[in-house]
Amino acid sequence: MPPAGIVTPSLATFLSSLKSSPVETSIEHLVSLLRRRQIRGSRSCAIATARLLRTVLRNIRVTDVTKLIDRVQQIGQRLAEAQPKELAVGNIVRRILGLIRDEAEEDRDREAGGYGDIGIGSRNATSTSRTDGQPKPTEKRSLLAPNTSTNAPAITSLFSLNLSKGASPLSTPGTQTPGGESPVTAPLSSAPNTAEDLRAEVVEGVQEIIEELNQADDQIAGYALDHIHSSEFVLVYTPSMTVQRFILKAAAKRKFTVIHAGPFRDHHQPRKLTGSPNTGLDNDDENSERFLESLTVAGVTVVMVPFSAVFALMSRTSKVILDPHVVLADGSLVASAGARSLAQAASMHQTPVIVLSGVYKLSPVYPSEPGTLIEFGDPSSVVGYDQGSFLEKIDVNNPLFDHVPADLVNLYITNLGGHAPSYLYRIVADHYRAEDI
Repeated sequence: MPPAGIVTPSLATFLSSLKSSPVETSIEHLVSLLRRRQIRGSRSCAIATARLLRTVLRNIRVTDVTKLIDRVQQIGQRLAEAQPKELAVGNIVRRILGLIRDEAEEDRDREAGGYGDIGIGSRNATSTSRTDGQPKPTEKRSLLAPNTSTNAPAITSLFSLNLSKGASPLSTPGTQTPGGESPVTAPLSSAPNTAEDLRAEVVEGVQEIIEELNQADDQIAGYALDHIHSSEFVLVYTPSMTVQRFILKAAAKRKFTVIHAGPFRDHHQPRKLTGSPNTGLDNDDENSERFLESLTVAGVTVVMVPFSAVFALMSRTSKVILDPHVVLADGSLVASAGARSLAQAASMHQTPVIVLSGVYKLSPVYPSEPGTLIEFGDPSSVVGYDQGSFLEKIDVNNPLFDHVPADLVNLYITNLGGHAPSYLYRIVADHYRAEDI
């Protein structure tokens, strides 16, 4: 326990320092915390990244989208290099880059939409004039973009100014302007307030991402009654706050039994819960014992079993619930060590495996080499250093995570609903831009 007056660096101390520290100092602070593993876990890393980038966007002063994108990319690269195993950091950076590109495209479309009176209309003007019975094309919008109107004033002097500088209202996403610049990366200096308006819209979108992170567990728990039924035996491994809320939501109306399969206590420390009910931040006092206590207080029957007994009990188990560290684009996942053996046992007994994951854990990365995603812990927790003669003859590895293939998972439940592993690529396409992957 640290002496009185000394605060251990953590997510909470970093978030409190954001209000008073300069931007560059905050960036270096988070890089240091990630490198030293003083902030770990997908949820904590995602919250820290989103809050840092929101602060950066609030203080940055730019005149074109290219500089804004470059700035976010530079910060994201530094954070990712500080801790490559935490893919949630890259996920948040990519989503914010997508917000910037989407908002820039919408601003270009909105600017071009004001000239539809003379035949140079936007995509909206074209879609509303269809009368041949064909379906109307829909305009692609950012999932987190505010609901703004696409109506713009009629022709003004700004129209002539844009034409004289080579900006054509006919430009659409993915095309080149007469000046040779993409509509997404073309400078916004032709309209003095455009850059500031874009920045404000992006900051609002980042705030919605932060709210999504705080509400993800409650949204996932809302689907509990659809998947947990009375008199079932539900096997839980490495409990987290997401699993806790999911179980408690079902326990409010259903009577069932929870089988808690724990890892070897001599080999691994109990995993800390990844959030508290009020703040969504790390709390070192909440561990697996607190998880079991909360279920017992709610009237849930909990059976503690060692991991070695999982295969014997799998025939009595109705379903297995896993909480991943990260979900990959091909439907596979990285979870706590032992999750793969658990999923294989469930597959042998035809027991469904359900994975609870927020969308922020879904990464567009494809696991060409899954071994690179596995983090290893201190080997002394497996074999002590006092056994020196024994250690000279062997190499000791202590993997903290397992890679679970997609064919061992039956269903993913996210804050957007339930999805088959084969459908996750569609969610990736909806949340990430191709140029950011």
